[in-house]
Amino acid sequence: MDSPDAAEPPHAEPPVVQSRGRAILLVVLAATFWSSSGFFAKANVFAGWQPLLLAFWRAVFACVVLIPMVRRPVWSWKLAPMAASFVLMNVTFVSAMVYGSAANAIWLQGTAPVWVLLVGVFVFGESSRRLDWLLIVLCTIGVAIILFFESRDQKLMPVLLGLASGVFYGGVVLSLRVLRSIDAAWLVAVNHMTTVVCLCWTVPWTGIWPSGWQWLFLAGFGMFQMGLSYLLFARGVRTLTGHEAAGIGLLEPVLAPLWVFLAWNEAPAWWTLVGGGLILSGLAARYLVR
Repeated sequence: MDSPDAAEPPHAEPPVVQSRGRAILLVVLAATFWSSSGFFAKANVFAGWQPLLLAFWRAVFACVVLIPMVRRPVWSWKLAPMAASFVLMNVTFVSAMVYGSAANAIWLQGTAPVWVLLVGVFVFGESSRRLDWLLIVLCTIGVAIILFFESRDQKLMPVLLGLASGVFYGGVVLSLRVLRSIDAAWLVAVNHMTTVVCLCWTVPWTGIWPSGWQWLFLAGFGMFQMGLSYLLFARGVRTLTGHEAAGIGLLEPVLAPLWVFLAWNEAPAWWTLVGGGLILSGLAARYLVR
């Protein structure tokens, strides 16, 4: 799940007066655009590409949209763990997409709230609700089902990568909570600029440069799926509550496997649907039920 943690919007900008319907539409569009990650990562034009190379170009094109949005850059050592977590999240998520099932990747990354909750309760002493623990139980069962059946088909590595992306995504969310007073556009831009710097070696290493349709797909992957969706989300969440935005954001894991199936005919296995359904049910219970 590439979207920011809607339950804790990281921006600290003043609220903007806009119609509630327009705000909901913006967040719906953002979640829909985010859900296109599998469509781009699984595109046939990238056959033979290393996931690291794909993650590099995605970040490059995302920077094209995000950097002009920055208004108040602030430097702090606290940016380092956030950026490191984001780079690792980006690499593991794209790798899980390329090497395994898109549905597995998106649903396993959706376990990030579990890690955020556990750190919040046991490290920072935050309070919890019964629905929080229901989320943990359902996600644990869902992940166990996916791990068990994927391991029987010897496809365990993509599952572990997807699960790792959820852990690193949780690290990004926790960092955003600490840095919530800093301009959100700057934080997201720093994450992608760091990704570009850390993965720039992949181009000379692979000797592969984009050509033809690959440029168009990469531009869509970075500018459309990541950059534009963030802009829409940032605009819409100024009016909506974090609870509402988080609920709408659940559209992403629902739609992501659908686009991959329609475009590239990749259908999730039944155990992926069951495990992913349990994870999604836990997220829905946590974010949709007051």
